[in-house]
Order: sequence, then structure tokens, then C-alpha cells
Amino acid sequence: MKLVDMSIIEFSDEVDSNSPAPGGGSVAALASNIGVGLARMMAHLSFGKKKYEGLDESIRQEFVNRFNKLADIRQELVVLIDKDTESFNEVMKAMKMPKETELEKKARKNAIQDATLFSIDVPFKTAKLSLKALELLDFVVDNGNQNAITDIGVGTLMLYTGLEGAILNVKVNLMGIENKEVHDSYSESCKEILSKAKQIKDNIIDEVHSKLEA
Repeated sequence: MKLVDMSIIEFSDEVDSNSPAPGGGSVAALASNIGVGLARMMAHLSFGKKKYEGLDESIRQEFVNRFNKLADIRQELVVLIDKDTESFNEVMKAMKMPKETELEKKARKNAIQDATLFSIDVPFKTAKLSLKALELLDFVVDNGNQNAITDIGVGTLMLYTGLEGAILNVKVNLMGIENKEVHDSYSESCKEILSKAKQIKDNIIDEVHSKLEA
């Protein structure tokens, strides 16, 4: 059964088990997926409301554009929930390959490197998609239904958690990569993504707190 087809209880019980997968990578993708859902919830609750309908047409068009982009990101994140566990299983499969002869050792080593790159690419995609989603939220925060301001606040935190969690998974798998150029490229990209995401997250959460304390 796919992880995404499980009930909440089934998924949480599967995480709370002696199986190493699903692990942090799949949970990170799920966290970001839920974060996007909460952001879109604020948008859903804005459509048809007097304040929203009174906005300039160009603002409403941009609002809908971002709403739709968030939907696309959310669907991509759904796929990554299972894909991350799949990538982990590929690494385990490669590790179990025979290594009696020199030829077998070489084939096993190459398979492990390929599988490790796969296990890096999946959470890296989660991190990139999470950042892309975060970059769309400020407009929704400013123009959406303010009665749902806490929902998009929690959504922002979930997205950031998913993003940083994904990056942790990239980093741990980078430890197994022998190609220094590949290692350094991913490492630098992770730093940039995390820095941008933290700034966006802090700005939105500060704004949410400010609105709640007004």
C-alpha cells in the first residue's frame, strides 16, 4: 500500500515502528504538503467574501494565480511522500548486492552511488518545492481572509519544517557521495535554500503575530 493511501493512524503507526522507512524524508514531504494545504485554505475562505471581491481585479488575478500554483506544488509533494521511501529502499537494495568478486564489488559500489544520488534528489526536490511555495505566501497573507491568519501561519511553519527536514535528509545522504563536485553543488544549494526560506518564514510569522497583537 502506498503511504499516501494510508489513513492518518496507519501512517503515524508505520512511522512509529522498527522500520527505517517511512522516515524523516517522507514525513518532511507530508509536512510541506499539509503546509500548502493550510495556505490554500486561507485562499478558499477568501473567495466570495466582500473584502476580497472589493480588491482590484489585478490583485484578485494574482491571488488566483498563486492559489493555482500552490495546488500544483501540493500535488508534486504528494508524489514525493512515497518517492522518498522508494529512494531509501533502493539504497538498501544496492547495499545487499553481492561483493565476492572485484566485478561484483564495482557493480555494487556504482549501484550504491546511483541509489544515493536518488535519495538526495528526492528530498532536494521537496526542499525546492517548499521554498517555491513559501515564496508565494506573502501575497496570500496580505490579501486573504484575515480570520484564517493563524491557519496560514501554521502552514508557513509546516512548510519550513518540511523544507529544513528535507535538507537534513539531503545532507546525511551527501555523506555517502564520493564525487566532490556533486557534493559541493548540493551543499551550497541547500545553504541558499535554507537561508531564503528562513527569512520568508520569519517575516510571515512576525506579520502573523503582529496582526494577532494589534
